Amino acid sequence: MSKPNNPSDMRNPLAQRLRDAAEQHRHADSAASTLRLDFSDLIGLHGDASVAVLLMLLAVVSLLPVAGAGTVMSLGIWAIAWAWISAHSSVQLPTRLGQIKLSARWSGRCLQSLAWIYEMSNRCLRPRWAVWSHTITRLWWGSWIALMGLVIFLPLPLGNVLPALSLILLSLGWMFRDGLALLLSCAIGAAALAYVVWLWEWVSNAVLQAWTGLPW
Repeated sequence: MSKPNNPSDMRNPLAQRLRDAAEQHRHADSAASTLRLDFSDLIGLHGDASVAVLLMLLAVVSLLPVAGAGTVMSLGIWAIAWAWISAHSSVQLPTRLGQIKLSARWSGRCLQSLAWIYEMSNRCLRPRWAVWSHTITRLWWGSWIALMGLVIFLPLPLGNVLPALSLILLSLGWMFRDGLALLLSCAIGAAALAYVVWLWEWVSNAVLQAWTGLPW
């Protein structure tokens, strides 16, 4: 895994750049093609994106109400999980990711959300509990990323929310070397897994009751 950027010199300029892009987007001509962003546009705004940044972008976009976004984003998340485990500094994302275009409305909201995330991270996150971001933990975090990607892939009602939030915290925790954020990522991800188990049991019980209630 590539060495994370220094939090003290990376987030303020990026947050401002995203704020500026969101403001330009808001004032752009409604007929302009630039109103609709795709994933490559978001990467371009970040400049030279690290694996952790790519993970956060995938997680943020998977939260948006875009048809099929969760399924396609999960493929990219699995690619990142393998890169994380293998300690690769770069990752080859599926080409289908670049084909997903956000609507003009959600393009603007995505820019604003990313700017807010970086601003809040710069205020609240700091290096602490370094053992959780040590390179020896990459196998655990890579496996966790793959597991959250699986939950996002499943067609569950609101099933993207908790695993995506877990991955956002994981990526930020790794970039800022903040062990507390990484632990919160685990807690939210555990809630996502509990939701999957609860929903499976609920559906199974409903199907069983409907089956036994049939007039044979």
